[in-house]
Amino acid sequence: MGRTYIVEETVGQYLSNINLQEKAFVSGLLIGQCSSQKDYVILATRTPPREEQNESPKDSKAKLDNLDEEWATEHAHQVSRMLPGGLLVLGVFIITALEMGSEFQNTLRRLVFAVEKSVNKKRLWNFTEEDVSERVILHFCSSTKKIFCRTYDIHDPKSSAKPADWKYQNGLSASWLSLEGTVYVNIHVPLSTTSASYTLEKNTKNGLARWAKQIENGIYLINGQVKDEDCDLLEGQLLNSDHRSTAMVQICSGSVNLKGAVKCRAYIHSNKPKVKDAVQAMKRDILNTVADRCEILFEDLLLNEIPEKKDSEKEFHILPHRVFVPIPGSTVMLCDYKFGDESAEEIRDHFLEMLDRMIQIEDLEIAEEINTACISSSMDTEASLDNTDDEQPKQPIKTTIVLKIQQNIGVIAAFAVAALAAGISFHYFSD
Repeated sequence: MGRTYIVEETVGQYLSNINLQEKAFVSGLLIGQCSSQKDYVILATRTPPREEQNESPKDSKAKLDNLDEEWATEHAHQVSRMLPGGLLVLGVFIITALEMGSEFQNTLRRLVFAVEKSVNKKRLWNFTEEDVSERVILHFCSSTKKIFCRTYDIHDPKSSAKPADWKYQNGLSASWLSLEGTVYVNIHVPLSTTSASYTLEKNTKNGLARWAKQIENGIYLINGQVKDEDCDLLEGQLLNSDHRSTAMVQICSGSVNLKGAVKCRAYIHSNKPKVKDAVQAMKRDILNTVADRCEILFEDLLLNEIPEKKDSEKEFHILPHRVFVPIPGSTVMLCDYKFGDESAEEIRDHFLEMLDRMIQIEDLEIAEEINTACISSSMDTEASLDNTDDEQPKQPIKTTIVLKIQQNIGVIAAFAVAALAAGISFHYFSD
């Protein structure tokens, strides 16, 4: 028996309302959460047209030859940054005026594997044996309203399509638990003298990979308590735990230091969630948001062609802040990232482009964060991975975000210091 997809009714309405406008097809992403028994789809978003792409006429012979796989996978990569912990890209959809044919299924198969590769290529965490490995392809016929739903095992490139059930449910997005926490990070990344050919971005990613292991092995407190991972989230037995890790020293030619308070948020469906589900969702949100901010910063430095400073000089950069935005009629919030010189209107426009949703500027929740990346170069320096004494800017950076909305619903202390096991604490909220 195939997997069952429980789908928010508004997703069906969204698919039905998409107008092909003389196009042969429209494709997009399906967003939600996996569980062992069934998957939940709470959002669908079309892939925006490429600006330089010429509109192709509605022609059955054209089929799907014009589907831009590179553009679709880049869209998936951008959208994956906007998803809090617990949510992921579950698969892809395509809308045509024709009913499902073999050419559609073959194209969707290639696309769903390419999308999965795109969203996971820079992740700091790995899938576990308990993770669901099936991803969905959905064909929606705009003429007959018929739906064709299949899944593929994305860990097996030779896997065959399996049938899947697609069932709509009203109010699905309203029944989710919210998990929130703050992680105070101080990540010291030495730039090794033996890897001079590595780029700054690659060195930083390698350093983050070491830090990610501490997050994975950390002790997680739920509402201030350690609970057995196999217990129900809303119940659970207390445990005593003691975990430590060691520091190391190496010769380096410079270093990158990431400091700040990171707002983390995750969501899990309220259908008998386990403690381990909540912890895993928060772990992955912590790792995703730190990695995404670094990636966005390096993209910005490259885009603006900011020159590197001379040896022995330090560079201070403000990492982008996280911005949360509610989904109308849902307890779930999505996110984006904002530099200090970006306006709220730019964030609104980005949401419209990536998620095909118009948001209200007054609904933006800008996290209260000050995060910096310090890049220094000093030859033949011994650097400890638990070094936390890097100098901060003497004056506040002018681009520090001014809060428009401040909501301290569940502000919790959390520490991720290199010489100690990460001890992460968070609260859950149910509506």
